[in-house]
Amino acid sequence: MRPITVRDAVPEDSADMAPVMASFGYPEDAEIIRARLVALRAADPTGRVLVAESEGRVVGFMTLHCTPTLHRPTSVGRISALAVLPHLRGSGAGRLLVEAAEEHFASQGLSRIEVTSGPGHAPAYSFYRHLGYEDQGVRFAKVLGTILEKPTESHQ
Repeated sequence: MRPITVRDAVPEDSADMAPVMASFGYPEDAEIIRARLVALRAADPTGRVLVAESEGRVVGFMTLHCTPTLHRPTSVGRISALAVLPHLRGSGAGRLLVEAAEEHFASQGLSRIEVTSGPGHAPAYSFYRHLGYEDQGVRFAKVLGTILEKPTESHQ
C-alpha cells in the first residue's frame, strides 16, 4: 500500500466515501453524501470533513466541528465521525486523521477535543484510548420523530 495522505474532502470524493460510510454503519448513496458535504460547508463554517487517501482512493474520513461553550474558556473541538475501511484498520489511516484533527483544533486555539462514539462502535474505544483520549462523562441522545404538519386553523 502506498503512503496515506490526509486532506479536506471535496464533493467529488462522495463516490469513494460511500463504502467507507457503509462500513461505519451508515450506508448512503454517493449523491446524498455529495449534497451533505456541500450543505455542511454552507451551514457550519467550523465544520470540516477530512479524508484519508491512498493510491488515489478515499480509505477513511472524519468530521470535525468547533462547538462554542459557555462553561469552558474556548470552544471545544469535536470529532463527530471517524471511519476507515475495515481491511485498512491498523494501517495508520485513523491515527493520521486524528493527528490532523488535533493540529487543526490547536491552530484554532482550542484546548479540548471530544470524540463522540456510540455503543455500536465500542471496538473504536481502545483506539481512542491508545491515542490518549480518556473516558469522560456520558452522552445521551434522543431520536426525534417526524414533525407533524400543523393543521391549518379554520377561520370562522
